[in-house]
Amino acid sequence: MDTRLVPGAMVRHPDQLDWGVGQVQSVINDRVTVNFENAGKKSINASVIELSIIEDYE
Repeated sequence: MDTRLVPGAMVRHPDQLDWGVGQVQSVINDRVTVNFENAGKKSINASVIELSIIEDYE
């Protein structure tokens, strides 16, 4: 799992681009809770899905 995946990080789901940008809410082991702009809060298994970190989101 990417060590940059921490609360507050901005991410995209690689298979659900229509969900828009999401902000990581919590990380517990491989379970990452993300609040996406177009899909709401989702729980992602980071050992299965590799979320894309957005480095320079404004």
